[in-house]
Amino acid sequence: MPINTGNTAWILISTALVMLMTPGVALFYGGMVRRKNILSTMMMSFALLGLVSLLWVLYGYSLSFGPDRGGIIGGLDWVGLRHVGQEPSSTYATTVPHLAFMMFQAMFAIITVALVSGAIVERMKFSAFLFFSILWFTVVYCPVAHWVWGSDGWLAKLGALDFAGGTVVHINAGVSALALSILLGPRKGFRERQPMEPNNISLVVLGAGLLWFGWFGFNAGSALTSGGLASNAFAATNTSAATAALTWMILSWIYRRPTILGTATGAVAGLVAITPAAGFVPPLAGIPIGMVAGVVCYYAMLFRAKRMGVDDSLDVWACHGIGGIWGALATGVFASVAINPAGANGLLSGNTMQLARQLLAVAAVCGFAFVVTWVLGKIVDVTMGLRVNSTEETVGLDISQHGERAYGGMPR
Repeated sequence: MPINTGNTAWILISTALVMLMTPGVALFYGGMVRRKNILSTMMMSFALLGLVSLLWVLYGYSLSFGPDRGGIIGGLDWVGLRHVGQEPSSTYATTVPHLAFMMFQAMFAIITVALVSGAIVERMKFSAFLFFSILWFTVVYCPVAHWVWGSDGWLAKLGALDFAGGTVVHINAGVSALALSILLGPRKGFRERQPMEPNNISLVVLGAGLLWFGWFGFNAGSALTSGGLASNAFAATNTSAATAALTWMILSWIYRRPTILGTATGAVAGLVAITPAAGFVPPLAGIPIGMVAGVVCYYAMLFRAKRMGVDDSLDVWACHGIGGIWGALATGVFASVAINPAGANGLLSGNTMQLARQLLAVAAVCGFAFVVTWVLGKIVDVTMGLRVNSTEETVGLDISQHGERAYGGMPR
């Protein structure tokens, strides 16, 4: 098919929007840690812009989207972007240059790895994080991306729906974050409930705002066209985010006060939950999807902290893992071919099997991500060690890992 310039412009704009989300994650995460660890936290996200970008063009895109090998992984036919050029792909996004689609998908890979970092900040060595990220990107992200989005990936052939990354990005990152945080162990003072208050909530709100803004490229861009489907995804995305933000605000108000930190976190939970569904459900479905996301993610966060005793530093599992699971299942409930003929009807349209397919996809990605992440973390721990030493953790990772300080004065 010939190149459609309108679609191409939308994909390039969406790619830039999704790229902006990784600095958004850096600010969102950086504001939530203690003052002595803000730069190290932001550095993890920013460094991945460089690292994963290179890995993607060298071999990641080929493993994720290259010609299928048994439904499990892409072949090495497109290593170094061989056969990926200015003409459209015959398989993916057939109205835009293949290079444009490749770059759009690169931004998803980058932010997925960056999301994992939120679970292990304030205690993981930067060198170990980089080594782990290379392994995780290669062995976890690329196969799961191929399962769901690749030509003839086994979950795609099964009929599991994931419009923009509920399983590939959020469940994958959230469950992996849980495994790695358990393996790494808690921060010093976590079990003694020492204060670990955010250093700058203004940065958190700025980061959340950039995420909300960039998410329009994330979800509406996944339509791969600039037409009605993108508009539907855009509207559904905003509706879910707004509903979840208000839901979280009300919950925090019931228990204590309506905090801006909670409201911003709620918005992110709503964005996570609508991601797999945005191009398959009507915009009004964003209301129940966002409302339930606000509730389940809020209580998952409390459960993780009070009952599980796991130090997932910035609640990646609760927001992205649980939010992604709910979103994937909600897709199986609310999906309609009236919205997207390339999708399927969900439970409310009389198709019980779609919910079953979604559940299978959730179980497969959860199991694979948790087990393989645990193994990779063990490999890194044995070869180079995961954690900084006690003195480095006390001083803070900004100084001990990077020799820098975010603010003047003594770090706390």
